[in-house]
Amino acid sequence: MTTRRIVSSEKTYLDHDGKGASEPSNIAPAVPSSVIWTLLSFTFAMFTLPIGTYYFTVKFVFAGNTTFAGGLAALMANVVLIAYVVMAMKDDQAEQKEEEEKKKKSL
Repeated sequence: MTTRRIVSSEKTYLDHDGKGASEPSNIAPAVPSSVIWTLLSFTFAMFTLPIGTYYFTVKFVFAGNTTFAGGLAALMANVVLIAYVVMAMKDDQAEQKEEEEKKKKSL
């Protein structure tokens, strides 16, 4: 069974003092802009590189053989994916190194 609220003892929206938070708000983005640009560039590469590779190799390299062209396009998609993972790991390691240096300096 539900409980009844006593409306007379609760403060309404208009009854609050309106001071808000006592400290200034943090309006910095949660993710650095370099991470966003990296993600956008790899997204663009993941879209254009395999498709461009497929059409280029079908027309000029493999002379109409779509099987080899499709395989090479899939390989290019994997290359872009692996490059993104490697870059993300290096970026994460650089951040960890900076944090360790800050800790050493503070001691």
